[in-house]
Amino acid sequence: MARQRDVDLVEVAAQANPPVARLMDFGRFKYEQSKKEREARKHQQNVQLREVRMKPKIDDHDIDFKTRTAAKLLKEGDKVKITVMFRGREITHPQIGKALIDRVVKSLEHIASIEKEATLEGRHMTVILAPDKKKLAALARAAAQQQAQGAAPGDEDDEAVAAAAAAAPVVGDSADDDDIDTGADDAEGDEDAEA
Repeated sequence: MARQRDVDLVEVAAQANPPVARLMDFGRFKYEQSKKEREARKHQQNVQLREVRMKPKIDDHDIDFKTRTAAKLLKEGDKVKITVMFRGREITHPQIGKALIDRVVKSLEHIASIEKEATLEGRHMTVILAPDKKKLAALARAAAQQQAQGAAPGDEDDEAVAAAAAAAPVVGDSADDDDIDTGADDAEGDEDAEA
């Protein structure tokens, strides 16, 4: 019957009892299936893990700058890995790094949730934050309401913050992640050279 109609006999459900087969043009079926998959991928959001690095002796202004950078990345829908890098003898005081991470997490709790708690791995203390869709939606509604009332939106679209967010590395992109730093270095000397 398939040869008479110049179509293919395709088994659709092999596990059914009895097995189900259809008469169809198999090439066209494959094409439509791949078209559906491409369409599904188009609507899929690609979430990346971006990193913001800092050192324990960072200044208050630099903490605020890097926090704004992390907030911008979270609002774009990316996950953010906050890393505190310890150098030399700084590793003997991990509580300073933990306090720094807690400060950043507390200031970002209105748009993010903790995906992985702070852990010390070697000389790096890290925490991973994921954007909280409900909190971001509420924030967007409040901003839209403010804008409708004529109030100016926040200064988070600052050029420097945008540049730092664009420069924030994607974790796992480069082989040597230790040489990457994201904007606004803290003003500290290299005490290790004196030792």
